[in-house]
Amino acid sequence: MTADSIPDYPFDRATALEPPPELADLRERCPVAHVRLPSGDVAGLVTRYDDARTVMADPRFSRNLAREGAARLSTTEDGGLFSRRKEGTVDINEGQGHLRWRRLLSRSFTVRKMEAWRPRIQAMTDELLDAMLAKGSPGNLSSGLGLPLPVRVICALVGAPSEDQDKFAHWSRTMLTLTRNTQQEVDQAHREFNAYVSDLVDRNRADPGDDLLSELTQISDAEDGRLSHDELIATVRGLLLAGHETTSNMIAIMVAMLLADRQRFEAVIDDPELVSGTVEEVLRLDSTLSVIGVPRFITEDVDLGEITVPAGTTLIPNTPAANRDPGKFADPDRFDPRRQNNNQHLTFGAGPHYCLGQPLARTELQVVLGTLARRLPSLRLRDSADDLRLRTGGMSGGLQDVWVTW
Repeated sequence: MTADSIPDYPFDRATALEPPPELADLRERCPVAHVRLPSGDVAGLVTRYDDARTVMADPRFSRNLAREGAARLSTTEDGGLFSRRKEGTVDINEGQGHLRWRRLLSRSFTVRKMEAWRPRIQAMTDELLDAMLAKGSPGNLSSGLGLPLPVRVICALVGAPSEDQDKFAHWSRTMLTLTRNTQQEVDQAHREFNAYVSDLVDRNRADPGDDLLSELTQISDAEDGRLSHDELIATVRGLLLAGHETTSNMIAIMVAMLLADRQRFEAVIDDPELVSGTVEEVLRLDSTLSVIGVPRFITEDVDLGEITVPAGTTLIPNTPAANRDPGKFADPDRFDPRRQNNNQHLTFGAGPHYCLGQPLARTELQVVLGTLARRLPSLRLRDSADDLRLRTGGMSGGLQDVWVTW
């Protein structure tokens, strides 16, 4: 493959909700393909399920891209969030430090503990939906429910004022830039975000409340000790980023996917028991949220399937392609909420880096879907699905706005 023939990544697409056709083609023809990132650097795109899961789970594939030879993602000088050097901070993404961090946090992120938040999430959802209904149809589901709900939940979890949600939105969008922000803007966002979270940690440690952050500040373990100040900052920063960017976007995507083919939404109205399976199929089939993916770097030659990938390669497991691999999911493009293995998708990652917050994200999506099906059975998209527009310029995608009628 010549330098001129290496395709630009992310790929363009004809419509917002359908994946780029290149993904299926590469999965079939070239499961580890060279692609050119917005920075101009080249990486290997991994598109098959088994290969992608290996890249996510095998400790030989490092998440540390702040090293010589690793590809940069962003057009900023630091290469983007994954490549940014973190002088003076702890690394909770690698090796024994990561395992210790996960052991300390895992007790606070169990399914049972997140389920205990369901009544509060339900109350917040009803309050936001009441406000949308009071304004009348049509309504912007993205700004009325998708954005504010996860931010309110995360703010309640970490004891942050919910009125600060606009700050989180600005910081997270800036820090997750691919092409839309300058290095100066990114540096300022990092400084402001870190100072905000550091102050939040100090206040919660000094005066604990009944929120998750207060619980985390008090965690102590005979073997692992306590979470340090820097570890707490990294944890809360990750929660706030995920709570704003990921789950917020996923709520709007879910509603758009179900209303674009309204039989999917009507099935949940007719049978509320399908809520959980429907959420899993949305997570599996979505291709708009993961714009780039979480890259890995290898320092030794590694075999992926029939291919030997040389040391010094940056690999990007493409979740949307892997989640539609016919080798893993029968008739993979079909939306089937009763699919037996639909929760084995890779949307939340795999292995040591499997998303700690996934029980909370699933709970929020289930509450939103169940509430909409129960309270707004007449819900429809205001516009054609083909008119939906992607958010661009960042590592996290999603839809710009989802207008609905009822």
